[in-house]
Amino acid sequence: MTARRAALAAAAAVLLLPGQAGAQGTSGQPPEPAPTFRSSVDLVSVAAVVRDRRGRFVSDLSRDDFIVVEGGTARPIVGFESERNGPIKLAVLFDISGSMRVGSKVADTRQAARHLFSAMRPGDQAALFSFDSRLDRVHGFTSDFSALEEAIERVEPPYGQTSLYDAVAETARAAVAEASGDGGRLPKRVAVVVLTDGIDTKSRLSAPEVSGIASAIDVPVYVVAVMSAIDDPARDKDSPSAIISLALRDLSQWTGGDLFISSAPAHASVAARQIIDELRHQYLLAFEASPRAGWKSLEVKARQRNLVVRARSGYVAGGGRTPPDEERGAVIGRSGRIGESGRRRD
Repeated sequence: MTARRAALAAAAAVLLLPGQAGAQGTSGQPPEPAPTFRSSVDLVSVAAVVRDRRGRFVSDLSRDDFIVVEGGTARPIVGFESERNGPIKLAVLFDISGSMRVGSKVADTRQAARHLFSAMRPGDQAALFSFDSRLDRVHGFTSDFSALEEAIERVEPPYGQTSLYDAVAETARAAVAEASGDGGRLPKRVAVVVLTDGIDTKSRLSAPEVSGIASAIDVPVYVVAVMSAIDDPARDKDSPSAIISLALRDLSQWTGGDLFISSAPAHASVAARQIIDELRHQYLLAFEASPRAGWKSLEVKARQRNLVVRARSGYVAGGGRTPPDEERGAVIGRSGRIGESGRRRD
């Protein structure tokens, strides 16, 4: 656990882009349930999902029902929001690396994306990205889900090596940049959903490093691992797919997301519904950031011990230096931006 927290701290300190640690500022302090804050006060927002021991969502809690612990010390909660069924912004990341050519992985992944889009409502937004060793934007954020379903068919055939972890980090940054530009409100119900077989062959970043980046900017990462029934890690806990799934589970859960294994047609549909339901049942908590710069571990708990809370594992206080391009691990083209789909790059 100590080594993993150290990896997260190092990743967040070195790889975060400036201005992405903590929340964005606006003027004024309106009453709940839509907290905003002054730019001179550095607040941290944390999205949390609460379930009971039977896995059912708990949606009737108040600010006083939560405890936020930073590095072992309880922090006062200064902002709270419990609005249900608010709009969702989803960045869907589609694996088109060479390993996806095996069996029906591509067809299954396309179907998983369709399930996600069909579970969304008017007012929600989604974008579609694809990746192999680089990241492409297939379609930007939109509420036109029919256009997104058409865009699925334009995703290029599988080719090349896999920079899975790098692509997740850059997509998380793109998603939070979109959310932070929405009138200065605290980013909420923003997530990355990765559709992949989980094989990574070329990333500069490790799973813990990506977890540090996504956790620090409060973007939950959900992974839908598409594989054949024979490769389902539930069949053999020592198999290569089981080892891959452990890294993916760490990546997702440290950011407040989760891992879903899709080895049968019904699995992707169930995963899509669970992901969207979780995002619609988020609480948003805010507290003042630590005055001391660096990675800060977080734990969000409910006062009722029979409740289970899932939230990100930490944040970066005090911003950070701007790293040179070669250190960022970003999967961006030579022009310094995410590539557009349809242009194969060297």
